[in-house]
Amino acid sequence: MIARRRLLALAALTLATRGITQAMAEATGDPAPPRLLALGDSLTGGSGLEPRDGLVPVLSDWLAARGRRVEILNAGEAGDTTSGGRDRIDRLLDQNVDAVMVELGGNDMLMGLGPEQAEANLDAILSRAGANGRPVLLVGIQAPPGDAAWRQAWAELWPRLAGQHEVVLLPDLYAPLVALPADELAQMLQRDGLHPSAKGVRLIVEALGPKVETLLGQLDDTAAAAE
Repeated sequence: MIARRRLLALAALTLATRGITQAMAEATGDPAPPRLLALGDSLTGGSGLEPRDGLVPVLSDWLAARGRRVEILNAGEAGDTTSGGRDRIDRLLDQNVDAVMVELGGNDMLMGLGPEQAEANLDAILSRAGANGRPVLLVGIQAPPGDAAWRQAWAELWPRLAGQHEVVLLPDLYAPLVALPADELAQMLQRDGLHPSAKGVRLIVEALGPKVETLLGQLDDTAAAAE
């Protein structure tokens, strides 16, 4: 009961803060920052890390340091699959979302699933996320060790979907980590050997951040064309 009350209080505070932010923007004449939906699994959600060290807060800080104002909605859910993301996307898009980042598929791979159903799920997610010209970033991830043909099929999925939907692509979220020597890689992962450590997240964001800047730049182009 206490935990539920705390969650309700936090939700109320979030809504109140959002309302204050919008009111201040209207009062000063400054436009509200764009809203980026980060749809993903535990990698997006920041599992195992202090809140400030999760991917979304670190990415927000990275963008802010470059003068980019953006509100990132953290829709990272531990254990989520492409099927779960497909089930969630519509109600998440109802939150006045301006752009979407999709990071799903890792748990499908860990379950040993083939890419066929994941591709169908991601295809549906990208179609809904990109409706009415909304900019989308698709984030892939390298398949874990396994059959070579299976891993290749997964690797080919991300660029194929990105091309079909004409979205921004980061082919492999973990590319900056796996490129490191084994002793350095160990420092970039948590004890489970799967999730990035705080250091790992910061390294990942160095590669992810420019892709998000490209995504947000599409919003700038749309706004400029409308003027």
